[in-house]
Amino acid sequence: MNRSIVGMAVGMALAFAGFLGGFGAFLLVAALGALGWVVGRWFDGGGRVQDLRDAYERSRR
Repeated sequence: MNRSIVGMAVGMALAFAGFLGGFGAFLLVAALGALGWVVGRWFDGGGRVQDLRDAYERSRR
């Protein structure tokens, strides 16, 4: 899929959420979409789940 189709699908999902659920649903869908984008970019960049565990363990010390 190219980025324009993905962008259109995200825009349609946000529009439906705003129309059917109000502004709170719009914000929730936008926030979860942004979180999914960040996780996807992290995995595309070579991120591993082990890296998250190691960072969590370092922050606990």
